[in-house]
Amino acid sequence: MKPVAPQASTILASLGQAAFVWDIATDAIVWSDQSTSVFPDIPAEALASGAEFSKLIEPARTIRSDALGHTPPARGGGVPYRIEYGVRTSTSAPVLWIEETGCWFAGADSRPALAHGIVRVNNERHARDEQLLKLSRNDPLTGELNRTHLIASLAEAIEESSRFRTSCAFLLIGIDRLARINDAFGFDVADAVISEVAQRIRARLRAGDVLGRFSGNKFGLILKNCTVDDMNVAAERFLAGIRDEVVPTRSGPVSVTASIGAVSIPRYARNADEAINRAHETLDMAKRRRAGSFLVWRPNVERDAQRRVNIRVTDEIVTALNERRIVMAFEPVVEARSRDAAFYECLVRMEQGDGQVLLAPDIVPVAEKLGLIRLVDHRVLELVVAELANSPHVQLSLNISPDTTMDPDWWASIESLMRAHPGVAERLIVEITETVAIQDIDDVRGFVTRLKNFGSKIAIDDFGAGYTSFRNLRKLGVDIVKIDGAFVQNIARSADDRAFVQTLIDLARRLQIRTVAEWVQDEESAVMLREWGCDYIQGRLIGLASSERPWDRRATVLPAVS
Repeated sequence: MKPVAPQASTILASLGQAAFVWDIATDAIVWSDQSTSVFPDIPAEALASGAEFSKLIEPARTIRSDALGHTPPARGGGVPYRIEYGVRTSTSAPVLWIEETGCWFAGADSRPALAHGIVRVNNERHARDEQLLKLSRNDPLTGELNRTHLIASLAEAIEESSRFRTSCAFLLIGIDRLARINDAFGFDVADAVISEVAQRIRARLRAGDVLGRFSGNKFGLILKNCTVDDMNVAAERFLAGIRDEVVPTRSGPVSVTASIGAVSIPRYARNADEAINRAHETLDMAKRRRAGSFLVWRPNVERDAQRRVNIRVTDEIVTALNERRIVMAFEPVVEARSRDAAFYECLVRMEQGDGQVLLAPDIVPVAEKLGLIRLVDHRVLELVVAELANSPHVQLSLNISPDTTMDPDWWASIESLMRAHPGVAERLIVEITETVAIQDIDDVRGFVTRLKNFGSKIAIDDFGAGYTSFRNLRKLGVDIVKIDGAFVQNIARSADDRAFVQTLIDLARRLQIRTVAEWVQDEESAVMLREWGCDYIQGRLIGLASSERPWDRRATVLPAVS
């Protein structure tokens, strides 16, 4: 090789680079003096020819020769190329990553005959590339696969199981009550718990199993060549490994359990989406049953039939809202002594295209479950306010769902409607269930206060079904308590129900809260309630809900509920 000029040699040395000339015809390589600094542990004979040098190269030994000849040489000039490869002197030695930049020149037959260029060590750049690749594939907290690559691995496992007629399993492992750990100790401690749980699961995997972080507190696990019996054994091994020892954190030891939902593949899941949905569904069921439990997905005819009904009803609810087929039925609430109508409870109904009518129990649970209840409640509010505006002598009550109590859009609607229809608010009673009242007493008190500022009254519905104390009722400032009909309907035959209802009425009267007994079935029950001091009754004895407006037939003005 032609000697490198002293100045150029100094520059190459300072940059950690070496130059070479490769005579491809003879396979001889001549290096500049800096080659020993670039390849400090490689003997000169290993660098002397392309064949010998290629024995040190990975991952592909032919990478240098493959880089030549891909592009036709320019007339009278060379063809530039740039490649990267690793050099390892022995199986135990670390890889030295090299970047080679050069030009090759063709001979008389237009094939590569000569190449010359520069090599330099590129370990730092390769390490950065490897780190970026790892970050793109792995969860930064646990180091396990991230959700994207976990799902890709699941899809591959399902395809492989189908092709080779083997079985595998997908498990979704959820850390129980992680939110409590966040609240009690902070997010850093919760992160330490997540990381430790990942390590415990990893320590119990077989070769070939795949673990990834599915979401905040959930891990996805692919168990290959796994029967149902294998899955049961493995799940118990994972659960025991998580719960049997406390997790040490800088805030002290934390006791942790996890629940698992699993699905057998490909028997019960033909693709990744199906496997994930069914594992998720089963995990939720396991958590509801008991923290730290394990469930396997099984076909359920009743569940599938109910889902088809939910889908149909959802579509019908949206269509009915758009077509204004959500209507009201009115159930009378009368004074216990005079039997005069005090107010009417407005119950939602949905008219169907075939003339049938769906009742509130058919509509509300599905609407709540699928997030449509706020639309239904908005429509009911509009209908009730319109009735109050058209009938100035009527008092009406409406039920609202738990989510609506904190819905800012509902508040905006009611404020707008009250301003548009003065005098309506004073004749409106809003009923909230007892279970809502106990969720967050301060939030509910704010809800009650805002409504009472409009002039409306508040009733607690289904009282007795939950755990609201009379102290909380007093704190909320409610006007009416509606005693759960499950306790009222049998008071003529049940001494326990009689004692319970009589006690509720007596305590409410002492707090100056009016009472309504629901589901009054017979005259004997009505007389008991009247003698105990119950203010109002409603139910089959008085009359069930009807789409007709009973007040249109009445000449007298209904007394206001005070």
